[in-house]
Amino acid sequence: MVNGNVKLPNDIIKLVDKVSYRLVNSKFPPITLFDDVISHEDFDAVYAIQALTNPRILNELGDLSLLPSNEIPFGIDGVNYVTAPFTHINVDGSRFSDGTFGILYLADTIETAIKETLYHQEKYFKNVSGLHYDTIDMRCLKVIFSAEVIDCTDVAGIYESDDYIKPRELGAQLKKNNAQGIHYHSVRNNNATCWGLFSPLYVNSAIQTKHFEFIFDGKSIAKVRELVSGIR
Repeated sequence: MVNGNVKLPNDIIKLVDKVSYRLVNSKFPPITLFDDVISHEDFDAVYAIQALTNPRILNELGDLSLLPSNEIPFGIDGVNYVTAPFTHINVDGSRFSDGTFGILYLADTIETAIKETLYHQEKYFKNVSGLHYDTIDMRCLKVIFSAEVIDCTDVAGIYESDDYIKPRELGAQLKKNNAQGIHYHSVRNNNATCWGLFSPLYVNSAIQTKHFEFIFDGKSIAKVRELVSGIR
């Protein structure tokens, strides 16, 4: 039990080369120093040099103290994309994190990834006072990972739309127990599946596919428009 409220599941699902999807804001750089090196040793040396001459490097990479260097999957396609959630942590938290640690959230289809992202982006737009129109470009990633994830699909209390108390308790305990990830139902897309990985180490690749534009009309994101076709 976690704080007497959430029962920890025991069932493990072994996923090998699982295809998943994730949307990220297109304003973030697609390539950083993570992508330029292939080993921990190379990274330490290059980072030390870059940090002296390129102050932007610190902002691009985030807080490296939050992610052990042996968990960075150097050499894979898209390493920057999958390390970012762990070095640029949302201090407001997420469904399974209180904001003290990062989680890489993934979805079973592009549609699910859009619906999961759209909900939170629309909520952000609505909280901007006086905003009558805005757009945001999103980059879709095809992420392939291999991990033994904890099946949390039947855990009660973790699917509330905006109440994250129980799922955060569950996430904190699973991370403490060194779980690799969480397998759960999508909250925003019926009959769909999502995963949350506690480390980027389990990712095999993250490749950009499509671009989408979210269009906010002052009340809601009224339209999602595909901008660029790519690899499915």
